[in-house]
Amino acid sequence: MTTATPTVGVGTQATGTPTRATRVRKRLNTRTATLVSIVIALLWTVPTFGLFISSFRPENEIKTTGWWTFFTNPQFTLENYQEVLFSSSSSSGQLASYFINSLAITIPSVLFPLAFASLAAYALAWINFKGRDLLYIAIFALQIVPLQMALVPLLKFFSTGVTIAGVTVLPAWDLVDEQKFAQVWFAHTCFALPFAVFLLHNFISQLPRDLMEAARVDGATHPKIFRTIVLPLITPALAAFGIFQFLWVWNDLLVALIFAGGGNETAPLTVRLAEMAGTRGNEWQRLTAGAFVSIVVPLIVFLSLQRYFVRGLLSGSVKG
Repeated sequence: MTTATPTVGVGTQATGTPTRATRVRKRLNTRTATLVSIVIALLWTVPTFGLFISSFRPENEIKTTGWWTFFTNPQFTLENYQEVLFSSSSSSGQLASYFINSLAITIPSVLFPLAFASLAAYALAWINFKGRDLLYIAIFALQIVPLQMALVPLLKFFSTGVTIAGVTVLPAWDLVDEQKFAQVWFAHTCFALPFAVFLLHNFISQLPRDLMEAARVDGATHPKIFRTIVLPLITPALAAFGIFQFLWVWNDLLVALIFAGGGNETAPLTVRLAEMAGTRGNEWQRLTAGAFVSIVVPLIVFLSLQRYFVRGLLSGSVKG
């Protein structure tokens, strides 16, 4: 005589009650939640849509009427985009070269924190060493320090180096032109590491302990465990942080302006957009086209990694 083994449905505990994750999903699938999501999406999208419409309107129309009048009196032109992208004027054009500068600043400023933070998060989560918890608390506490407080010390570090008791420990960087990109990469990496380590540590620490122990029994070392097990499992978290960091660095003006300067060789897109407004801030037609050009790349990055972004935010937020 055999005894049937009771089965547990997906999203339910052994007692038959729904898990916490299932209850959260049900609450987010209600009509009220859907309506709130639609309202938020509309409020978030309308300004961008208005910016898009304005970028194709003539200068006189932009300065005298609102973008919504386009539907009653449609006037279309590509002059704004031609001016900001390809014009030889020093006050309005040459946006394409600054676009390349932004890419040169943003891509390494995303990859460096991802690499360093993932290694540090794994060590803090799965390697036992003295002072580990205190180190993690210190890294977490660094998130509350405004980056503006670190600008002057960091700039002094680049310009004069580090000297202790008259002995030069680290010399000045003395970088020029395109070499100043390294200063921006270093600054953005320092500012991003506390949050990156915190985010990835919370994700990595929730990986199954049995999985790690089984790998150790099979003779896997920490580098192999990190490379073959941890990295594939934390891809959603890496993508989530990567999107946050990409948007932050791409839209940054202060850090890039201080450490890279405002020259044509190193200045990012945001510096050029600020200059395009004109000395009196009245060149709106340039800003509409230039601003929309600047958001194309972040939109592509977000849409291409959206599924990983959502999984990275939700993973570890609820437990069964």
